[in-house]
Amino acid sequence: MKIADLKNKTVAAAVSGGLDSCTIVRWLTDNGVNVVCFTADLGQPDEPDLSEVQKRLLACGAKEAVIVEGKDKMAEAGCLAIQAQALYEGEYWNTTGIGRHVLVSAVLPEMRKRGISILIHGATGRGNDQVRFQLITNMLEPSFEVYAPWRDETFINTFGGRKEMIDFCVSRGLPIKHTHDKPYSTDANVLGLTHEAGKLEYLNVPAMFIEPEMGVMPTEAPNEKESFEVTFEAGWPTKINGEKVKPFEAINQANKIGGKHGVGIARHLVENRFVGIKSRGVYEMPGIVLLGKCYEYLLELILDRRARRLFQPLSAYIGEQIYQGYWYDTGSQAAMSAIQSFSDLADGTISVDLYKGQIFFKEAKDAPHNLYSVEDASMEKIGAFSHADSEGFLRILGVSAKNLASKKQINVKMFKDK
Repeated sequence: MKIADLKNKTVAAAVSGGLDSCTIVRWLTDNGVNVVCFTADLGQPDEPDLSEVQKRLLACGAKEAVIVEGKDKMAEAGCLAIQAQALYEGEYWNTTGIGRHVLVSAVLPEMRKRGISILIHGATGRGNDQVRFQLITNMLEPSFEVYAPWRDETFINTFGGRKEMIDFCVSRGLPIKHTHDKPYSTDANVLGLTHEAGKLEYLNVPAMFIEPEMGVMPTEAPNEKESFEVTFEAGWPTKINGEKVKPFEAINQANKIGGKHGVGIARHLVENRFVGIKSRGVYEMPGIVLLGKCYEYLLELILDRRARRLFQPLSAYIGEQIYQGYWYDTGSQAAMSAIQSFSDLADGTISVDLYKGQIFFKEAKDAPHNLYSVEDASMEKIGAFSHADSEGFLRILGVSAKNLASKKQINVKMFKDK
């Protein structure tokens, strides 16, 4: 689909109100397209007043600027990711990936109400978001079409990058917040901020180059530790420091407390994008890092080694599925259903100490499915497990070990001096 195919048509634009959004809305309008903008309230900390976003989009030529609710779903999705420990490549909590799933699922019903069947997004042709917008739309509303200006040569030839977009907006008096001096871009929701592009594309620029918005750098955190306590019921955080909370409140409070101590701030990651290239991002995600670590401590108590062997590949699989835009597909739903068996057992209260960006285990209590037993594990003379009982166990294990040796299957060459 090209820009010429959209003339005189009404389209829906999923936009945040930033530089790309303002540029694309005005460019589409200049080319005879009727644009209805949709911005989801995902609890983004960098836009506390979304009515200002509406004003910017209308000033850029939008026929209508609609705010759709999404922050509660965003928090619930974040809690599900915590239950699955669904990090991408072991480090990234999928904050933006989760946001795209929630955003598109919130916008599509509003499009149906208005009889709009073409979704516009501002994701580039080099990134993951274009895949997410496309696949999520295809799965949830297969009859809808998706148009990406950054894959249209007419748009690409007009705007080579951020400099040209800023010049375009300034020349038309559009109310953008970006300037040539801002050295990187930011995408935000309640789960975290993603900083990338600009100077952050260069590996000689440190992660601490960013100006944090969800907390402070660990070096600037208080010199005194602070305790944090969270109670989980069937995998869901229901109390923070003894006070009852719903998922959004849990994430929000964890953001404030974790951010105050530099938890999850300025995390540098070079990750493998779905399109096959590596990208560098610097992340702020204090709340999900804090709650995620507490949940990990709880899982250590309730998963035995066989359950852990199943949980870990499911966790990695779900993390990759979310990253690539497949949360709603059959495989992800099956994997999440399996994770639910473990989540049902995740009852308990975990206390940690926060200090200079670090999370230290403090206490676990009220966990009825906890498999850890002081009596069984102790080196003291307590409990029913006798040290001598292991004699027969080791003899059985030794049978196969000795057999390997007798059949010359043991390789010790790697330990010899060369």
